[in-house]
Amino acid sequence: MATKQTIPVREDAGLGQGLPTGFTRGAFPKGLEKFFGSSDSFLGYRIETFKGKDGKTYNQLSVATGPGSSQTFGAAFSQDSNGEYVIASSVGSNGNGDSEDEDGSDSSVGKIYTASDGKTFTNSDAFTVYQSGLDEKKANKVSAYNLLYDEFDKYGLGTLVSDIRNILVEGSLDPAEFALKVRGTDAYKARFIANEARLAKGLKALSPAQYIALEDQYQEVMRQYGLPESYYAKSGTGVQEGFRKLIENDVSNIELEDRISTAQKRVINANPEVTQAIRQFYPDITNADILAYTLDPKNAIENINRKVTTAEIGGAAIQSGLQTGLTRAEQLQAAGVDKAAAQKGYGTIAGGLQRGSQLASIYGEDPYTQTTAETEVFNIAGAQGARKQRQKITGLEKATFGGQSGISSGALTRDRAGGY
Repeated sequence: MATKQTIPVREDAGLGQGLPTGFTRGAFPKGLEKFFGSSDSFLGYRIETFKGKDGKTYNQLSVATGPGSSQTFGAAFSQDSNGEYVIASSVGSNGNGDSEDEDGSDSSVGKIYTASDGKTFTNSDAFTVYQSGLDEKKANKVSAYNLLYDEFDKYGLGTLVSDIRNILVEGSLDPAEFALKVRGTDAYKARFIANEARLAKGLKALSPAQYIALEDQYQEVMRQYGLPESYYAKSGTGVQEGFRKLIENDVSNIELEDRISTAQKRVINANPEVTQAIRQFYPDITNADILAYTLDPKNAIENINRKVTTAEIGGAAIQSGLQTGLTRAEQLQAAGVDKAAAQKGYGTIAGGLQRGSQLASIYGEDPYTQTTAETEVFNIAGAQGARKQRQKITGLEKATFGGQSGISSGALTRDRAGGY
């Protein structure tokens, strides 16, 4: 059996760490690893030479296990004519008197010892040391796995870690290889499923940290706006399905807030006239439909704003006691009319439309309609013609009654008395 002994320490000033006397720092010859295992865990080694009972010369390996301590393997070895290391089948005596039975024979000769990783040994001492090292490493890996699982499970990622347990505990991969193995698991792909679509669209895949951080930002925005938890509910694997399309389409948390704000502030929680207009334009729409539409990344934020502005124009008309259709509201929106301009413009139109219509009828002129007034007030295509039409009927009224018209040149601002 291998013997452990304490040997006086020799201080190595160059390296600052003591070695037993007579030991060489570093790994023992590579060719000996097949018998004695890896030398990575030892500080140094010493090879001693002795004579066997057969008169031949043999070697024996000792390793430095720490400052001032060493371990000697009982197996004797030599080198053949090709320089290969071989274990001696029988040496009679190894100089320590611990390799023979009482009858002078070596009881370990001919036995093969197989470690848990498949490595074989002909020396029981080397096998014992090597297997102990494997067992210790595995125990450390199991402990590391348990800590990792507990931490990941807090965030709903326990399945991801359990799927790679064997890789972590049984494997001997370097960090780069381990990362590739993890990304190849079904659990990883399912948890970060949006990355596949991102890559297909030419976008960069997000790291797990970036991915989870973006989900957290989405969730915080939705909480701030009071959206129900169903919008950001997590599955057993930690996936928030409601966020998948947002991540796939590279929607930032800032854009998400813009979308929700647009839906809630400008439509759902807007003045009732806007809600009335949007339900006229889209009879079957619900608040849930409005929110779902604004959250769907396939609907660009520009399109969302355009439709909401169209509804606000319709709401401004209703607010002033008028009506407008979807097509006309879309035309005004396309011409640059927004909510504020619509409210001011329809207030002006409502003040003179009825009087202008009456005058056109009285003097037999072309009908003066809301469309005519809108064209002039909002200065869209045909505005000059609409202005001339208004000026003509106001001119006729002035000529007839010698006073001011009921619809002023201030773009239909007042319905003055003055009669027909």
